[in-house]
Amino acid sequence: MHPCRFENQDLVWFEQVNLEKYTTIKLGNLGDLVEVKSIDALKELLTKIKEQKFNFRIVGWGANQVLHTTEKTLFIKLDFHFDKSYLQKVQDRYILPASVGLNQLTATAIKHGLKGWEVFTGIPASLGGAICMNAGTSLGEIGSLIEEVQVLKTNGDIYTHKVGSESFSYRHNNFLKTDEIIIGATIKHLGVDKSIGQTIKEYLQYRKNTQPLGSKNCGSVFKNNPNFRAGQTIDSLGLKGFGNGEISVSMKHANFIENHAGAKSEDFLELVDCLKEEIERCSGQKFELEVKIY
Repeated sequence: MHPCRFENQDLVWFEQVNLEKYTTIKLGNLGDLVEVKSIDALKELLTKIKEQKFNFRIVGWGANQVLHTTEKTLFIKLDFHFDKSYLQKVQDRYILPASVGLNQLTATAIKHGLKGWEVFTGIPASLGGAICMNAGTSLGEIGSLIEEVQVLKTNGDIYTHKVGSESFSYRHNNFLKTDEIIIGATIKHLGVDKSIGQTIKEYLQYRKNTQPLGSKNCGSVFKNNPNFRAGQTIDSLGLKGFGNGEISVSMKHANFIENHAGAKSEDFLELVDCLKEEIERCSGQKFELEVKIY
């Protein structure tokens, strides 16, 4: 039995489960995971984790994540109770739990024509995960729409961060401290425009045409530099397909790595290290990882 485990109806435990089902790239690795269905249960769990001196990681939807180090680590997936009918009416702003999926919000944007919400089109993430990394597309970033973020500290206290001009930067939030957890947020829109639905559908088609959305991958591996796009740079070096039969750089978009057949997290890290060395050797560029390695 896991040393942090205790009985609570809002906690669902999985011990030494294959973590591949909890990430979009589906790299094989065993670890302990718990699904949390309420904030009170999460508070109790954090207390137990602290007592047992364990580490924890929030997995969200598992996009832009590689779960590598599993020893003395408990992976947490938030699945807070949420009444979907709340999204049926147009409101100036929505107060939402962190576990709500961006796909639900995109469907809401299409239905109501919520201007601004097109910026997270096609991103496979929970709201909390998207805020954490300021997820975005070429249409914009989610940070521009967030007004407040509710954050849980490891001591059980909850505070509200009011978003300002310094709260977000490219693919990063500037307010969340180590081991703090986003539990909810207030998101606005920029008015109602019935053409937004068409914009979203067209951008979804563009992503399908240019990115390997149907494969096992973790989204963009590297952040772009100010004057150099990671995918274009990797492509220009002839590195599409770089790797082996189990894992390789995508032939469709060079800033994606695809797991073809049973790759492990070690295989991903080895390929990324080789890529970084080759990119720097041939182009002089150093790209920071966008994917989080846990």
